[in-house]
Amino acid sequence: MKNGWEAIIGMEIHAQLATETKIFCPCAASFGDEPNANTCPVCLGLPGALPVLNERVVDLGAKAALALGLNINETSIFSRKNYFYPDLPKGYQISQYDKPFSSNGTLTILTAERDETGRAGDWKPLKIRIERMHLEEDAGKNVHEGLPEVDKYSYIDLNRAGTPLGEIVTAPDFRSSWQAYDYVNHVRRVLQWIGASDADMEKGNLRCEANVSVRKIGEKEFRTKVELKNLNSVRFMQKAIEFEIERQIAAHEAGEIVNQETRLWDEKNQQTRIMRSKEDAHDYRYFPEPDLQPLVISNEFIAQVKSEMPELPDAMLKRFMRDYDLSFADASQLVSEKDLAEFYERTAMASNNPRASANWILSELTRELNNADKTASASPVSAENLAELIKFVDEEKISGKQAKEVLIEMFQNGKTARELVKEKGLEQVSDTGAIEKIVDEIIEKNQNQVDAYRNGKEGLFGFFVGQAMKASNGKANPKVVNEILKKKL
Repeated sequence: MKNGWEAIIGMEIHAQLATETKIFCPCAASFGDEPNANTCPVCLGLPGALPVLNERVVDLGAKAALALGLNINETSIFSRKNYFYPDLPKGYQISQYDKPFSSNGTLTILTAERDETGRAGDWKPLKIRIERMHLEEDAGKNVHEGLPEVDKYSYIDLNRAGTPLGEIVTAPDFRSSWQAYDYVNHVRRVLQWIGASDADMEKGNLRCEANVSVRKIGEKEFRTKVELKNLNSVRFMQKAIEFEIERQIAAHEAGEIVNQETRLWDEKNQQTRIMRSKEDAHDYRYFPEPDLQPLVISNEFIAQVKSEMPELPDAMLKRFMRDYDLSFADASQLVSEKDLAEFYERTAMASNNPRASANWILSELTRELNNADKTASASPVSAENLAELIKFVDEEKISGKQAKEVLIEMFQNGKTARELVKEKGLEQVSDTGAIEKIVDEIIEKNQNQVDAYRNGKEGLFGFFVGQAMKASNGKANPKVVNEILKKKL
């Protein structure tokens, strides 16, 4: 809400489905190959080449649809979407229009507004209507180099042409840039979680577009919207939406016309700029793809896909809070990545200490992983080895301070906690008889300090603890040392 105005935002996400081959041909859908290496007559649109639907696209599309709360339609139709860009060899894109693969879904996300530093406020649930997720092929990629005023060259890489996409379209249910930000992050995580898409924005296999308009609070009708396109990071998307909201409010208040157009985010100048006027659906002259049969989905297929679905992150978060007595903040961090959530659960079960497992992973282990630029799945310290270390602390075989030092070495050299504790001779002495003997000797040798302590100088207690730890070469259990000293003194 800004000066009596509110933003109306709808989101479109194009997620490349994680198949080995393209949607209508056997060319590789891999990233980073030599330009135009992964092409054939089908994805180049040569005369007489016919498309054949990749069954794996349907499997992954169904998983994505179910995970996002969409209904999979019994029958969907592929259509030709006609437009003429240099990166689209056929002159049309095979997509879906009036009969999409899935539709009419609702998704509840957690969202929070941020202050100027980016710190989140209270997290609140927000229900989003997802109008559809349809299946389609991607276009190629234009590559530009040089300066327009000097020598500018443009190249076309058609490796991406024909890679499978799931286009996820929401209703205009967002009212702030941060709500859109949290939604895209939620969808990315879900798609990665179920293995439907790598959802890596840097590689371009997840791209998002925002449709933004503003209106006076209380107005029912929508005003002219602007499409923000080619947003290749969630943070850039948030900043672009924020700028566009401010730009449109200023234009309306100045009596200027806001045109329906497509705009790009200029990161260098921190502003949106016009790309082209926005097409309407009729401009694309959709008609059914004559070379593909209708896609018919059976109830048995949907049941099979549901049986293969993993536990989703929101359900796991609630279970972690319920079963492991974790806070919302800790559980949220642990389910931010599937690998991390699975690592935590294995650690919690092996250590029989879920609370300590969460603390060690979110503090000590996460620090080492971040420093080494590794994920939990690539951790040199396995969940079982971390659990063993936690048990050593719980059983008072080593101190917490010693355990932190051991973890660093475990991370560096791959050795187990047991191996390092044995090598370094770190195992604590908890034998009360042995510690009592040490304490008796210290008291006998330091009678003056004993008298002073008994006469009120309680600060000397640390002196006795230090002497006991020194005499035991640091192996005495500090808790037992404290108990015996208090009794003897």
